[in-house]
Amino acid sequence: QVQLVESGGGSVQAGGSLRLSCAASGLDISPYCMAWFRQVPGKERERIVMIGRTSITTWTKSFEDRFAVSRDNSANTAYLTIHNLRPEDTGRYLCAAEYRYCTDRYNYWGQGTQVTVSS
Repeated sequence: QVQLVESGGGSVQAGGSLRLSCAASGLDISPYCMAWFRQVPGKERERIVMIGRTSITTWTKSFEDRFAVSRDNSANTAYLTIHNLRPEDTGRYLCAAEYRYCTDRYNYWGQGTQVTVSS
């Protein structure tokens, strides 16, 4: 059974940083494009970034400045780091995996990890 499990969220003060993890089980992420999304109640889910098999990234422009993404295929985990957190970063952060290509057609989704930023 394939699972993507996000972790690393929490309640933090503005200005801090968080590193979120997306750990895969039942799946070797090596041939997968991994992506991170943010979901805020009442708003459409936003794609933050895709990181391809060779770690080429595709960012949504509004996230480029304070966010960083990486993957460790040996650990079967993708990471999203958010620097200089702001209250508007509050939301549920989800990861997804698409086989081979980054075309926004994901095979697997995680349940997400909640990030709450207070001012």
